[in-house]
Parts: sequence; structure tokens; C-alpha cells
Amino acid sequence: MEVSVFDSKGKATSKKVTLSDAIFGIEPNDHAIYLDVKQHLANRRQGTHKAKERAEIAGSTKKIKKQKGTGGARAGDIKSGTRVGGGRIFGPRPRNYHFKLNVKLKRLARKSAFAYKAKSEGILVLEDLVLSSPKTKEFKSILADLKLENEKVLMILGSQNDNVYWSSRNLGRIKVVTAETVNTFDVLNAKKVVLTESSIEVIEKILN
Repeated sequence: MEVSVFDSKGKATSKKVTLSDAIFGIEPNDHAIYLDVKQHLANRRQGTHKAKERAEIAGSTKKIKKQKGTGGARAGDIKSGTRVGGGRIFGPRPRNYHFKLNVKLKRLARKSAFAYKAKSEGILVLEDLVLSSPKTKEFKSILADLKLENEKVLMILGSQNDNVYWSSRNLGRIKVVTAETVNTFDVLNAKKVVLTESSIEVIEKILN
């Protein structure tokens, strides 16, 4: 799959790059995507939820009324979960939501996500950005030239570039990651995936 390379002014250059069919041209595996996204969202959960149960509520343990002879149902102490102000019955407890997936399955999921983007023409290849210092205004002008200022964008860099990262940090619709850290959820969550030239080689090396 051959695509044009754009410069930071939004114009197509004479250069073209070939995207590997082994990654961007495969038949997507929906179940692999489902499992990888499910794991990603599960790992983001803090799992610190907690509700007080009967044994943790402050209150008297005195029996409210006698067992028999009142004509009503039996009642124990005021901490019972069936009474207002009582403990929660089977309430949430702190837990770890993490679960394991095989590396090969996670690679397949990322390939499938890239393949979906390639099919829907959601991939744009950009020359490597060179910013002398972190400037959000300059970065916004680059997005405007690429006609992406109102789109949800994932930009993938070949390696860590602090100037590009800090320039984009205040913009809500764009996320900048490196090729080594990109995940299936981010690829699918973006309307447009912007690959820098240096990132393509890294992605193909990791996923192949």
C-alpha cells in the first residue's frame, strides 16, 4: 500500500512510502480487538471502590425489638442492610481488574486496528516534525494546514520528542504517542491517525 508523504504545511511532497500489507492490509480480527480494548480499559480502572458492610457500620448491636409477639417481622440490630442507615449488602470492595493477554494476540489487535484505519482512509503520513521549542500555537497551525484542527487525531512519533509532546498537551482533540507505546484503543478512538515517517519503520519492526 503506497501513500503520499505530507509536509508540515499540509502539502503532498514528491516522496511516497509503502505501508506493509502484513500490518495495514490484513483482514481485521474483531475478537482480538475486543479483547485488547477490554484489557486496556480494565487496566485503567483504579479499583478503589469501597462501601461499608454490616460489620463496618458504627451503631448499636442491641436487638431492636423482641423476637416474637409483635406481629411484625424479626429484626436484629440497626446495622442490618435491610434498614435505612444500615450496611451495604454485598457492596463493592477494592480489587484489581487486570487480566493477561498473549503478546501475539495484542499484536494482531493492533494490526487489525491499523488495517481498519487504512481501509477507511484514516491514515496520513507526515514528515518528521522539528520544533525548536514547545509552542502550542505553532502546533495548532500545523493541524490547521493539515485540515485536522477539528478532528480527533492520534499522532505517532518514531521516538520521544518533548517539544512536540508539550506543544500538543493543551489540545483536547489530539494525542501524541511514540510507536513503541501506541495501543489498539488509541488507534480506534481517533478519527485520523497521523504517522510520522520514522514511526512506520518502528511499527513494522514491532508488529512483524
